[in-house]
Amino acid sequence: MRVSARLSEQVGALLLAAALAAAAPAVAEAPRRVVSINLCTDQLAMMLAAPGQLLSVSHLATEPQTSAMVEEARAYPANRGQAEEVFLMHPDVVLAGTFTARQSVDLLRSLGIEVVELPPANAFADIPDQLRTVGRALGREARAEELVAEFEADLARLKVDLPPARAAMYYPRGYTTGSGTLADAILRHTGFSNVAAELGLDGGGDLPLERLVMAQPDMIVTSSPYPGASRAEELMDHPALQAVRAEAGSVEVSDGGWICGTPAVLQALEVMGEARRNLAAVRLTELDGSR
Repeated sequence: MRVSARLSEQVGALLLAAALAAAAPAVAEAPRRVVSINLCTDQLAMMLAAPGQLLSVSHLATEPQTSAMVEEARAYPANRGQAEEVFLMHPDVVLAGTFTARQSVDLLRSLGIEVVELPPANAFADIPDQLRTVGRALGREARAEELVAEFEADLARLKVDLPPARAAMYYPRGYTTGSGTLADAILRHTGFSNVAAELGLDGGGDLPLERLVMAQPDMIVTSSPYPGASRAEELMDHPALQAVRAEAGSVEVSDGGWICGTPAVLQALEVMGEARRNLAAVRLTELDGSR
């Protein structure tokens, strides 16, 4: 009787364990094969992926004018975001931006492939969200939290506490960015106000050279020129713009740290913080010389 009772207890324990296992939520297995088809998700994936997990990044990731992680990207095969080439890589997850070609994204989903889309980042608060989203998609939540903590600490360290100097971002064709953009956040964090925002521009758009000249900014921010020549870049050599740059401070930046919602914006903050401190030193020297 005692043996029978013990056997009954063991069977009951096994049944209970099986029931608890069945009731417990399944732990999703991290994807083993990940492909990114967007410049910004490329960089987030390279920061977060486990060794061997990321198969391919977009061809834009190796463009020095747009990418902040050119050398890292060269370690991966490049793709052009076409559904056919991505499908043949047999990915478990594809990372894309909300502005990635809809046809490719829709076709990949129709083929049963999970596609995780990220919207553009327009503020520093979006960057931890982007890291966590990709971290969850890759099963790398702990690594994402490490990067979030590092980013937030560096962001606080790079805050410039000086009276705002008026800066104008000016790119080929007269393109600029106003309020509600990541570039605007970079300027404000490093001791600048944004002339384009003062003039009522929300998001990106063109700023006529005449309005730029009349605004008399303290600093002109331009991007590194692309190889070769284009009619869009001819504006950057206009005598009126050169006169403004001669009168104001001027800094040339790489677009890589300004485009995507990743910790790479810290590079842009370093450059602009130094530019603001240099401008303050120049203005102080001029003030002392005028006395």
